[in-house]
Amino acid sequence: MTDNTPSLWKDLLPWPSADGHKYDRGHAVILAADELTGATRLAATACSRMGAGLVTVISPAKADFFRTVLPPDIMVRDRFDPSMRGITAVLAGPGGGDAAAQLPEFGQSSFKVLDAGALPPAGNYQTVDAATVLTPHEGEFARSFANLTGDRTERAMAAAKACGGVVALKGAETVIASPGGQLVTNSHASLFLAKAGTGDVLAGMICGLLAQCDPVTREAMFEMVCAAVWMHGEAGIRLGPGLTASDLENALPGILRDLYGKT
Repeated sequence: MTDNTPSLWKDLLPWPSADGHKYDRGHAVILAADELTGATRLAATACSRMGAGLVTVISPAKADFFRTVLPPDIMVRDRFDPSMRGITAVLAGPGGGDAAAQLPEFGQSSFKVLDAGALPPAGNYQTVDAATVLTPHEGEFARSFANLTGDRTERAMAAAKACGGVVALKGAETVIASPGGQLVTNSHASLFLAKAGTGDVLAGMICGLLAQCDPVTREAMFEMVCAAVWMHGEAGIRLGPGLTASDLENALPGILRDLYGKT
């Protein structure tokens, strides 16, 4: 078991090249919630802050609403279009809804981040493959992996092996486990992160980092999940008492600047 520190992943963080363009930084797609729309907004803005070159929100039910409330750099569509270029990561689940049903449209050519409503039901891992990250809290984990016993690290490791994806079991100490046996625990966080919406921000952050990686080779996939979890905790520490989920994205540029050591 390893403690989550920047030494594990700092040198692997994606950095744009001098002659690069937005598609070089990946295209992240967020599948929108129909009712709890704030979760989609939190995830999408956090995803963009993490450096994804393009972020698209797909909302069959409320596209016009999202066009009004989201920042202008985030694109909104009412349906998946096969002509959409270079999709490298897809996030489903924040805010619930039927977003997971849209996942097959994206095939196996992108990372998938499954949170909340998109987490698989117990024993049914058809939406999970080796390029998938699951981000349950304890209650969600118990529903998806009801048969697993042991302490949190044992259960997270068993879940990753059972479903074949990376599992980030959220909590005061978040446990990140891979099906290949990697195990990292993160206690670098703030008690004040126990607020509605902070998990949606984390899911968006993970999606934003993975969008900049290669989903074919999956190089640094596990490390990028660890990086997002640590930065999420660091944002909570920097903001402290009084923070809300929507505050977290504003702490990210400073955290990223400090980690990169570049301007």
